Amino acid sequence: MLNHYPPAPALDPYIRRHYVFRAEMPADADVQDKMIAETAFIRIPLRGEWYIEGEAGDWIPACGAKLFGPNSRGFPLRVVGPFLILGCGIKPSGWKSLFDCSAHLHTDRMTALEDLWGDIATDMMRELDADQSDETMVAAMDRAIARQVDKIGLRQTDSQIEQFETIGRIDSTVRIDDAARELGLSVRQLERRSLESLGMTPKTFLRRCRFLDMAMTMRGFSHPSDEDLAELRYFDQSHLNREFKRFVGMTPKTFRNAYTPLMTEGLKLRKEGDEKIFNQPRF
Repeated sequence: MLNHYPPAPALDPYIRRHYVFRAEMPADADVQDKMIAETAFIRIPLRGEWYIEGEAGDWIPACGAKLFGPNSRGFPLRVVGPFLILGCGIKPSGWKSLFDCSAHLHTDRMTALEDLWGDIATDMMRELDADQSDETMVAAMDRAIARQVDKIGLRQTDSQIEQFETIGRIDSTVRIDDAARELGLSVRQLERRSLESLGMTPKTFLRRCRFLDMAMTMRGFSHPSDEDLAELRYFDQSHLNREFKRFVGMTPKTFRNAYTPLMTEGLKLRKEGDEKIFNQPRF
């Protein structure tokens, strides 16, 4: 069961949502999947055996509070047994209020939160317990985030990055120079700001948006009109295959039939996020 919660009002400029993900699975259940999160996020496994895939293809234990940097492609994860996860999604426009480094340094990487937040992360972990209520755990995370915002001291968010993110979510086929012009930036300025806050170039961000739009359609979470679907389609089947292999390592046909419980929950959240951002379903 996946529940999500709004952050404390003072943290809304920086945090998209909190979530608590509980799954009462058999002790020998072994799920392998790939995540493509819309934003960087903080993730705290409180129950379950979690692993990430190493460079040699082996599975490396992933315990403790982690920052999952922006995903420019599928991030392999594995969990064994029942699990409980506490986490929060970070708004790209608020990245610099929470971290004193560029987001692209953490793209497709997982970093111990204590290495970035020090005692703030350590104190938060002391407060958390798997038997607590969702509300208690979310409140502990809110307190830690508020301390980090105070520590960084930058409360103003990047309104142009927020606008660019919305542009990409509305129309993932937009031309980069058109988007830059609408934002009042040069293409070079947009590229620099995008790397700092989104963790990737504008081109990669829009490609990821387009892939996720198509993935949502294939999973039945959106129902585009023929005109909308035509805009989502790629130049030809080989182009579509290349993009799916880049982001999830499989063809569209294989993806359509694949068991992807973690990614599917992420796509559900994306749909709900669309409805919140745009006040109505995208399609």
